[in-house]
Amino acid sequence: MKNVDYIIVGCGLAGIAFCEQLREHKKSFLVFDNASHQASLVASGLYNPVVLRRFTKVWKAREQLEIALPKYKTLENLLNVALNHELPIYRKFSSVEEQNQWFTASDKPSLEAYMSTNIIKNSNPNIIAPFGFGKVLQTGRIDTGKLVKHYHKFLEKNDSLIREPFCHGTLVIADDFIKYKDIVSKYIVFAEGFGMEKNPFFKGLPLSSAKGEIITINAPELKMDFILKSSVFIVPIKDDVYTVGATYNWEDKTNAITKGAKHELVSKLETVITCDFEIVDQVAGIRPTVKDRRPLIGRHPKYNNLFVLNGLGTRGVMMAPFVAEQLYNFIENRVSLNKEMDIKRFNSLLQKG
Repeated sequence: MKNVDYIIVGCGLAGIAFCEQLREHKKSFLVFDNASHQASLVASGLYNPVVLRRFTKVWKAREQLEIALPKYKTLENLLNVALNHELPIYRKFSSVEEQNQWFTASDKPSLEAYMSTNIIKNSNPNIIAPFGFGKVLQTGRIDTGKLVKHYHKFLEKNDSLIREPFCHGTLVIADDFIKYKDIVSKYIVFAEGFGMEKNPFFKGLPLSSAKGEIITINAPELKMDFILKSSVFIVPIKDDVYTVGATYNWEDKTNAITKGAKHELVSKLETVITCDFEIVDQVAGIRPTVKDRRPLIGRHPKYNNLFVLNGLGTRGVMMAPFVAEQLYNFIENRVSLNKEMDIKRFNSLLQKG
């Protein structure tokens, strides 16, 4: 019989962030992950405090960045890998009207720290941008694939990772502990992403799923040292290699790549760049999303030692460390959760489920 403070189910961005809270506070834990859902592995990994479609601030952007960036620095030191690549995001303008909307937004106190007031003229002959760009500040990319791969190795080295599916029906729940096979734990945190649809304890929560696909291209002539947001994101990865994404598919729930997504991304890319490129990879994953665009964090309404950490959507890189800290303080220090993220807002659905 093995005794731990926590069992964590799922080891993507959310699970890793919660593991880091436990490590920081010297709590013992075991993680179950069978790599069946790869949203974190295929994510673009961008952190960006501005909603670029509407020129508005991301929910709790300042709080998220203040927690996330130091956490990723800690992970870089722990894993001895480079994860954080600081790069500006250039938002391509399609008209003078969009330029004016940018100026109006950048004057707002909530956005002035994140939006440059200068219009950047396009000097790259391989990019179609006659109206120039708006520059977003405090942005960059976390190499999520490298993070997940190396963090799993770290957990395995410390005998903290169990690579097998979690069987929810095997869980025994008592008042002050839970038991799973030969493991006894005080608490269990489900950070399963899209896999939550098979979780009998939290399946009542309104988690949606959007399949996303990205392609990786080799474009030797592009020579772009910033992240470009147009009809697609174009993200520099290494010399002459860029990722392009992403698609949204609300029907397909598989991790299989599709010709349709490839065609969509290539068609959009060809409206943005003029140079030749070669597709060298394509990947797909399922994003867990919530209708009200807020995460699903909190305690089960019936079982006091069951918790959920989910629904981070497309902003998992920024959000995961922030919500993991919120959940840890809620469990261990009885600090109330922010009402916008607390699953209490869906208690009626949970009780039906």
